[in-house]
Amino acid sequence: MSSILLPDEITKRLRDIPGWQLSNDGKSIEQTFKFSDFRSAFGFMTQVALAAEKMDHHPDWSNVYNTVRIQLSTHDAGGITERDITLAKTTNTLVHK
Repeated sequence: MSSILLPDEITKRLRDIPGWQLSNDGKSIEQTFKFSDFRSAFGFMTQVALAAEKMDHHPDWSNVYNTVRIQLSTHDAGGITERDITLAKTTNTLVHK
């Protein structure tokens, strides 16, 4: 099981992941992505889904037309871990492809 990151470590790590922020309850990190249309948003979600599946770490997310909201938390650890940071970084890489 992954270790939960301390609040100061999360804040520090988020500085290196543009657009990601700590959720209001402090239990996840989140970002909202906007695309030109539904097709682009869905294509992005497909890429993230494939990367998440390889990591065996799956996001909580929603999609409305051109907007994708992603929340990351390691549920079995009960908070934010290195796995969430890694998937956030991967997600940012995919949005710029």
